[in-house]
Amino acid sequence: MSRGKPLPHDAAPLHVTGQARYVDDIPVPQDTLHLAFGLSTLAHGDITAMDLSAVRAAPGVVAVLEGFDPMPDCSPSVHDEPLLAMGQVHYVGQPLFLVVAESHLAARRAARLGRIEYRERPAILTVDEALAAGSRFEAGPVIWQRGEMAALEAAPHRLDGRMEVGGQEHFYLEGQVALALPQEGGDMVIHSSTQHPTEVQHKVAHALGVPMHAVRVEVRRMGGGFGGKESQGNALAIAAALAARATGRACKMRYDRDDDMTITGKRHDLRIEYRVGYDDAGRILGLDMRHLFRCGWAQDLSLPVADRAMLHADNAYWLPAVRIESHRLRTHTQSATAYRGFGGPQGMIGIERVMDHIAHALGRDPLEVRRANFYRAAGHAPPPPPQAGAAEGAVGADLTSRGAEGVEHPAPRPPAGDAQTTPYHMPVEDFVGHELVAALEQSADYAARRAAIAAWNRDSPILKRGIALTPVKFGISFTLTWLNQAGALVHVYQDGSVHLNHGGTEMGQGLFQKVAQVAAEVFAIDILQVKITATDTGKVPNTSATAASSGSDLNGMAVKAACETLRARIGAVISARAGGAEAVFAGGRVRAGAENLSFAEAAALAYQARVSLSATGFYSTPKISWDRLRGQGRPFLYFAYGAAVTEVVIDTLTGENRILRTDILHDTGTSLNPALDIGQIEGGYVQGAGWLTTEELVWDKAGRLRTHAPSTYKIPACSDRPRDFRVALWNRPNPEDTVGRSKAVGEPPFMLGISAFMALSDAVAACGTRYPELDAPATPERVLAAVARHRHG
Repeated sequence: MSRGKPLPHDAAPLHVTGQARYVDDIPVPQDTLHLAFGLSTLAHGDITAMDLSAVRAAPGVVAVLEGFDPMPDCSPSVHDEPLLAMGQVHYVGQPLFLVVAESHLAARRAARLGRIEYRERPAILTVDEALAAGSRFEAGPVIWQRGEMAALEAAPHRLDGRMEVGGQEHFYLEGQVALALPQEGGDMVIHSSTQHPTEVQHKVAHALGVPMHAVRVEVRRMGGGFGGKESQGNALAIAAALAARATGRACKMRYDRDDDMTITGKRHDLRIEYRVGYDDAGRILGLDMRHLFRCGWAQDLSLPVADRAMLHADNAYWLPAVRIESHRLRTHTQSATAYRGFGGPQGMIGIERVMDHIAHALGRDPLEVRRANFYRAAGHAPPPPPQAGAAEGAVGADLTSRGAEGVEHPAPRPPAGDAQTTPYHMPVEDFVGHELVAALEQSADYAARRAAIAAWNRDSPILKRGIALTPVKFGISFTLTWLNQAGALVHVYQDGSVHLNHGGTEMGQGLFQKVAQVAAEVFAIDILQVKITATDTGKVPNTSATAASSGSDLNGMAVKAACETLRARIGAVISARAGGAEAVFAGGRVRAGAENLSFAEAAALAYQARVSLSATGFYSTPKISWDRLRGQGRPFLYFAYGAAVTEVVIDTLTGENRILRTDILHDTGTSLNPALDIGQIEGGYVQGAGWLTTEELVWDKAGRLRTHAPSTYKIPACSDRPRDFRVALWNRPNPEDTVGRSKAVGEPPFMLGISAFMALSDAVAACGTRYPELDAPATPERVLAAVARHRHG
């Protein structure tokens, strides 16, 4: 049995030996040309003159391309991203012209020589400026409301607050890159570092004016994506294809790291404003939440990102009366784009801030307040008491939630009717937050550690510690319903080896290995008999992006369907030889009656019987429907859950801080590969903590991104990881019929990093009596400023 085994990543030996081949490693024809964009140095203005004579005369330059007619579009949505600026620039770093040269370095050097004259226009750079100017991507804010907001005003307690939440650079190790190889008859082969091969195929075909069948896109692997290669790679592939057609030579384009960070979009930053009414136990009675998203100069994927933030504004909490208002604001900065979690983290950090603020106002443990607001437990009843003799911290143990005094807190039972639905009216039928959090609370020794931290802080004037436990409830599926589909192509050869392709892309997350394990499980063969090759639009058409944490769910089910078709065909041949006895596949063999054959022998017999050993598979996610205009429906097949406890220490003289220990219990259903899933959880947590602590994007007053290189933008390093890092899986089958009853694991763990931010807030709170009101990222400077506010008012 391959499914469920903690097998290593299929390309791990290639990664560690440097043999893994990325786009920039592909051997290219000797006469391959290299491309670079000339970039705008102004945030907003009219181009009055463009002198490119020095560019054309530069050493190694073959051509300079500008003014395409028609101008190709790079947008994944509303066709508002021309490949090159058309008379007007909208952000610093916008491509203006395209240099084609004999080498990468020659192209980059020449691109700096263009002389551009502008008539400057006022630039809108902040959400406040965008609000004042009415600069937005929809006519007005999107508003969802459920329940009567009079409950907020009538609540025994009320408070309001706001926080700034920064964006985030993807910082994939492999930058954006594409290679175009012209073929006979005007066809084009594209090698692209993209999460969405079909979109690249579509965009290149449109730019070349050819049918999609004339463009083939191949993706073997990416060196990281995180959403930054869902749409941002379109421009490079289009540019390389156009240059290849113009010159008849292979063309390659890759961004230097500085150019990459300057040109491409980031995670959306936003301001969150809230008003909340609550009772003495901290239960929310009414909540009014406002999201102000800075979307950048083009729409890109901003609308669904902002939608998903609204969809996760409840996180794990029942909100009886709620109003969520979302503004999608247009500014003269890079076009913000998809990033791991796709708006979910921005929505979730808001409600976690509210819970933390309420707890501080009431003087209660924030975990008590969170638990008081949880959705009702799955099964519509409180969880059962602890199992007798259960080991401390046993993963998946059925535990009643307990407070610091060990008193049982049964799951709250909201009123009947609408009580178990999200703000967008989707029933929450599988909530396991009570059990999962109680298990983590016990295994992490949360109550004792919280008491110990309080004692430490009383006696330590300089170093202060903090601790926080935060939950995650994350919806799994694309909110654009038609994207929830996948295809696969599987071949069985007469020697028993299996070759498969699917529409998912490998970006280091282990998707290929998981899907290979699914195929091996269906055929009951060793994983070494299964090979997955590069994702290829010529083999599996009309694919969806590998995004929304859906790679394994969608492609695993498609491959399973294809393999089951082939297993049935082979089984029928062997069954006929055995006089109708049922064929059983197990242990690498096929048995039926007196027949006892190896899988290879069975495959050879099927081939000799002239039975097709090639099959396609297809899967579309069931049960989902979504009306985004009304904000109602079932956008997700299921929810993935998790929780994290993080302990931190801060230096109140400098603001420096460290994560001391992190305990995570995460819901992956019945894991397809526990080793890969734990790796994803660890990486997701660190990346999420980085978003909220160290990764700061800074634009100056002219709209120039100042943090555009590793020297000025700090992603978490190895030394920033928790000193004590404990990860366990909540090993319960998914109630929904997913592949192997597993759950998605790509995005949900990212939001476990919120616990690090809340722990920092807890540490600052130990310095005084007022609420810290930290903004994100909580850099040392912000932590120090919060400590000063706290101590001096």
